[in-house]
Amino acid sequence: MPPTGPAGTHETADGRSLGDIVGDIANDLTTLVKQEIDLAKTEAKAEAAKAGKGVGLLGGAGVAGHLALLFLSLTLMYLLDSWMHTALAALIVTVLWLVVAAVMALVGRKELKSMNPKLETTQKTLKEDAAWAKELKNS
Repeated sequence: MPPTGPAGTHETADGRSLGDIVGDIANDLTTLVKQEIDLAKTEAKAEAAKAGKGVGLLGGAGVAGHLALLFLSLTLMYLLDSWMHTALAALIVTVLWLVVAAVMALVGRKELKSMNPKLETTQKTLKEDAAWAKELKNS
């Protein structure tokens, strides 16, 4: 039978009271939760940076496509006009820029799809923490 002190302050074999052990466990759990939140924030920031890159590429593609479409289309249309009807020249230029815009959109979409919002490292450590807490509870 473990030694006892004043009422409700049972001591364990290492001399710590039950209150001390519970306090240590509460402090450890608090630290663990804070660390998990910090890890989740860090992972979320990294994924947001990936998303920002994809969105930036799509926005840049839109601006560049607009300016290029405006000036290069007129130039190309005037060049083609010397060999064919102006309407056909305008149609050819339009189709060309639609292809360019589609390629840029696909590259930007691919960048956004490479983003991983699952926060895999956080999930892994949360599972480890749950296993640790279950083990602590069972001992």
